[in-house]
Amino acid sequence: MATERGPWDAALEQLREWDSTWAETCTNMATNPWRGGVLPRKLVELIGIAINAACTNLNPDGTRRHIRAALDAGATRDEILTVLKMASVMSIHSCSLGAPILLEEAKSAGARPATTPVAKTPACDRMKAIGQWNAAWDPFYELDPAWTDEFMATGAGIYASGALPAKDVELLSIAFDASFTHMYAPGTRRHVRNALKAGATTEEIMEVLKLCVVQGVQSCNLGVPILAEEHARRSARGD
Repeated sequence: MATERGPWDAALEQLREWDSTWAETCTNMATNPWRGGVLPRKLVELIGIAINAACTNLNPDGTRRHIRAALDAGATRDEILTVLKMASVMSIHSCSLGAPILLEEAKSAGARPATTPVAKTPACDRMKAIGQWNAAWDPFYELDPAWTDEFMATGAGIYASGALPAKDVELLSIAFDASFTHMYAPGTRRHVRNALKAGATTEEIMEVLKLCVVQGVQSCNLGVPILAEEHARRSARGD
């Protein structure tokens, strides 16, 4: 909830006129993570960027609002850019979901997937050597090892940059996977486990989940002003 005026302010003013009680309870719920102090303000805003800029959401108003607030809270350009990079590569879950299904259905159909032999997959080999390989990646590595290595090189560059502490990276990853526009259970569990190992508390992880829920007010950000306009138009026509 950034301090400058944004879509929520206009929607909230209208909600207070139509239903002051619900507007008040919604405001209390939505601002709780900003008031509670469980997570630093900067991290709260970075998580706001993550949820809004995620490739499963792509909300321009929310992304701009939280980028501005993150900068105000002391975030650097490189920290915010790291979040945007993370928001991009979460799309790998399309392969995590689809590649095992492709292999299973191809086997049932008697179709043998064609693979191109690759002499070297240095990025994948490096991740395996340091214990960061995820077994969920095996199916698409089997189908296209060259592309998988290119993707892993892209992803590894983000997480090896050191722009954000390991705990913050895991908390952001929880937000990406648990977001209501994604709800990717395997990734959520893996990053919750990693966050706990990195020193996160259950309260901090719960705060991330609350921030995911808070994004639900975007329905009002979007819909309430439209409803007000359309209702006013009909009233003006005497409908």
